[in-house]
Amino acid sequence: MNGFKSQLPVSLMCQWSAVAHSTFYYKPGEQKPGRRPSTHTYMQDGSMVTNDQVVLQIKTMLGTEFMDSYGYEYMSVELQRQRYIINHKKVYRLMDENNLLLNNPLRCTGPRNFVKYCKIEASYPMEYLCMDIKYVWVEGERRFYLLLSIIDVYSKKLLEKVFKRSIRKHDVVKMLKRLDLRHSIKGVIIRNDNGPQFIAHLVKNFLRTAEVHQEFIHPSTPQENSYIEAYHSILQQRVISKNEFESYYEASSCIDRFVDFYNSHPHRSIGFMTPEEKWQAGLLLRPSDKPPLAHGCEMSRTTTPTDSEPAVARTILDISQTGAYLCLTDGRKVREENAPLNLNCFEKSVQEYGG
Repeated sequence: MNGFKSQLPVSLMCQWSAVAHSTFYYKPGEQKPGRRPSTHTYMQDGSMVTNDQVVLQIKTMLGTEFMDSYGYEYMSVELQRQRYIINHKKVYRLMDENNLLLNNPLRCTGPRNFVKYCKIEASYPMEYLCMDIKYVWVEGERRFYLLLSIIDVYSKKLLEKVFKRSIRKHDVVKMLKRLDLRHSIKGVIIRNDNGPQFIAHLVKNFLRTAEVHQEFIHPSTPQENSYIEAYHSILQQRVISKNEFESYYEASSCIDRFVDFYNSHPHRSIGFMTPEEKWQAGLLLRPSDKPPLAHGCEMSRTTTPTDSEPAVARTILDISQTGAYLCLTDGRKVREENAPLNLNCFEKSVQEYGG
């Protein structure tokens, strides 16, 4: 039609060809055609979250056992179950833009040391640690919170935890730094899954600097991280399934009380000792070439018996090896470094299990 503009009016040519004036004069813009994509996502309670938070939630779920092979349709259902108002088209767009689709799984750049043995055999505290993340539903806020826990394999004692809306790589590093201040983590072996928080360069570089060996379980193999999975199973059975939390603070307080209960009550897997008793008994078995567990350790003596106190030291060592524990008359559980050992400080030198 442009070739005949000088001979005929445009209105007449549009009438003859049944083309609207707006169509003839339309000039496509440089931007993508259609409605601009949204930058936020609504929740069922009326609040809004950014798409970056939705992507972070998707990455977190993809790092969870049995969800690493989820496509956009399954992920849409999971997000809707978590009270997101979102359809499968938007989930597909977000996953496509961030290379999270099934044919582009989330991968770790750089080598990973996968576990060689499914079962861990620990000989003393702070030899092997296991950490993992669990979802905790808070009914009053209609959302999930994340609980990051780390447990000692030898004593089954829960050492540290983080309970927040989202767990990121910085939270993992901060927790490990606190643990390093309380009990030196140099030479420790830490086992975890392939979640995005654990495969991050920041976490791997920190553990490498701290001389910690990090092991990754194989995908979809939670039995290789059975100790922390067993703890989370107990937490689910005794706390999460039996409570309907109204707020984050109520959930956090309940979990704190459970951790105290868990560390101070007997467990069948460690001969019906408490994790605290097993921890203290095992400290005497810690090799002398390992760094001392300073800044919060319950017992500082980690060496083998000396010539100055052979009988008493060997007695304590025998007690720790047989699974019995010691009881102080004044209630103390900490003995000063290099302080002389006195048999009179014990009400009973040995209390064997079942007595």
